[in-house]
Amino acid sequence: MDNSKKLVEELKARGLISSTNGDLYEAFSKQATFYVGTDSTGDSLHVGHLLAFTTAKLLQSYGHKPIVLVGSFTAKIGDPSFRDTSRPMISDEQVAHNTKCIKEQVSRLIDFDSDIPNKAIMVDNEEWMSNMSFGDFMNNVAKLTTVNYMMAKESVKKRLDRDGEGLSLCEFLYMCCQGYDFLHLYKEYNCNGQIGGQDQYGNCTIGQEFIRKSLGKTDTFVITWPLVTRADGTKFGKSSNGKNVWLDANKTSPFEFYQFWLNQSDNDAEAFIKKFTLIPLEEIDTMVARHKENPSKRYLQMELSKYMTCLVHGEEEYKKAVEASNILFGNGTLEQLKTIEETTLLSAMGGVSKVEVSKESFDNGILVLDVASMHDKVSSKSEARKLIKANGFSVNKEKVTDEKSTIGADKLINGKYLLLTKGKKDYCLVVVG
Repeated sequence: MDNSKKLVEELKARGLISSTNGDLYEAFSKQATFYVGTDSTGDSLHVGHLLAFTTAKLLQSYGHKPIVLVGSFTAKIGDPSFRDTSRPMISDEQVAHNTKCIKEQVSRLIDFDSDIPNKAIMVDNEEWMSNMSFGDFMNNVAKLTTVNYMMAKESVKKRLDRDGEGLSLCEFLYMCCQGYDFLHLYKEYNCNGQIGGQDQYGNCTIGQEFIRKSLGKTDTFVITWPLVTRADGTKFGKSSNGKNVWLDANKTSPFEFYQFWLNQSDNDAEAFIKKFTLIPLEEIDTMVARHKENPSKRYLQMELSKYMTCLVHGEEEYKKAVEASNILFGNGTLEQLKTIEETTLLSAMGGVSKVEVSKESFDNGILVLDVASMHDKVSSKSEARKLIKANGFSVNKEKVTDEKSTIGADKLINGKYLLLTKGKKDYCLVVVG
């Protein structure tokens, strides 16, 4: 099998092809230069963005050259594709900050530094769009398409069919800006391909149309991948508490990031390890077989969470996340629990109930029955007493065996937390302040 066919077959096997336009086999028969874009509308990427860079890395591994376009200019317009409402406008200062943050994140995801002929390059469409006059835009961009052509795009039709505020002219012209990006990169870097999510298909193909009309070239290609959803149809990219899972460690801690991947279902773990990693498919098949021998050990999830956490946060943070998981959800001791960073503890307990008590309450110690009653799953002191007698209640991972004992301030983690456990998995965090 030649290299171009092998690449296309691998893209299909990994579930990374939804729609294509152009001759992929011809394009990949020699070194292709392609681009993947992301607008700097926020100061961090989230896990949903990772698929773009995973796919770009896969193409790079076959010898093709990636261009990463960080869209400062288009961030100020806002892509309307498959959105119900307009994006809020953001200031130039915020866009500049966002762009800096995203460029730093992307630089860890794709190879920009190796001494290889197809190392990636990063560009910003602010460079060529910001100085374009309105007249230039009309003559060099707007004349390359028709309203009829743009209205036929699915993303535009769906937006116009929705009840709401309609579609602003600014947003309507967004696809022209993205189309011109493709044209510019074709002329400057001989970039003949674009990859993106399925919702970007219309924006990608209009770039091909611009190149055809402006330069008479038809050697371009587009690849889009399907919208990522879980096996049960729910939206991908949210943590257990419903928040976006970000790449920025200050928004989503490495521990929470690790737990996100670790907590995927068996079916999702198998799909995601193919989509989001570059582990060879033959190795993944072996992993899947091993996992199915004993699914309770969650081997696939462990391999997936290791790969993704190391990719985004590095091996050291991965090791910390594993250690914290073992302490919090395994057989950790009080001494080990006291070594966990506060941010990690709060991330781990993000989805559990919390109760606040005053520090003065601990001056003379609190009866363990009163502490147990703070747990949202313990309805009364009599239930607390039964739990303790049945060896079913723990404070900071230590079983409580004496119902008449007290808990003092010396037991507080980081001087302000108590971790209460009913049974093996019902947690409650006492916050002392």
